[in-house]
Amino acid sequence: MSDALLPVRVWDLPTRLFHWVLAGCVIFSIASGYIGGNAMVWHLRSGYAILTLLAFRLLWGLVGGHWSRFASFIYPPQTVLRYLRGESRSDEHHDVGHSPLGSLSVFGLLVLLAAQVGSGLFADDEISTTGPLVKFVSGATSSLLTKWHSVFGQRLIVVLALLNVAAITFYLFARKRNLVRPMIVGDKPLPAGVPASADHWRVRSLAALLLALCAGGVAWLVSLGS
Repeated sequence: MSDALLPVRVWDLPTRLFHWVLAGCVIFSIASGYIGGNAMVWHLRSGYAILTLLAFRLLWGLVGGHWSRFASFIYPPQTVLRYLRGESRSDEHHDVGHSPLGSLSVFGLLVLLAAQVGSGLFADDEISTTGPLVKFVSGATSSLLTKWHSVFGQRLIVVLALLNVAAITFYLFARKRNLVRPMIVGDKPLPAGVPASADHWRVRSLAALLLALCAGGVAWLVSLGS
């Protein structure tokens, strides 16, 4: 009976919503950026939504559910190397939350998205759309940030997103591990004793409060350009 698997809450609801809403906003931002024209109004709004979500995730990485906290998936280099060699210890639970390799992808994507929305705040397409904070930088700086935002940053995000999809597909078919379902339902079948993430109403209420504060902060930031 000690080998029986039980459903364990790994991803709390705020983390799951963050994941799927962020994915939707990123796809929408890329599409609206390519369309241009009147869609650029919504491109800007989507960017503000992404910035709000990133700020929320930063805070949630400190106070969220166990497996959503950065402390659970910040690994030293030697741990990453052991994982790549297949030498993980059972007590490290690398197959529960973000694995050492997966954590690199998560942090890379978060940093890249932060750079993308940050550059967008100062971008100017010299046609009809400017970032809300463009007046705070020189024309040369704005031009550099615009090039990053519209070319290099966008391409890197697409590449990293495709790599994530490829990794998910590899784990599903090669290692028989479905990484998508737990991010939908929240639970994974795991051995007894694996710590669960808190996901009760107090946790969700805290997440809602933090999200509202982040949204207010982004609204204030954008208003500086008015």
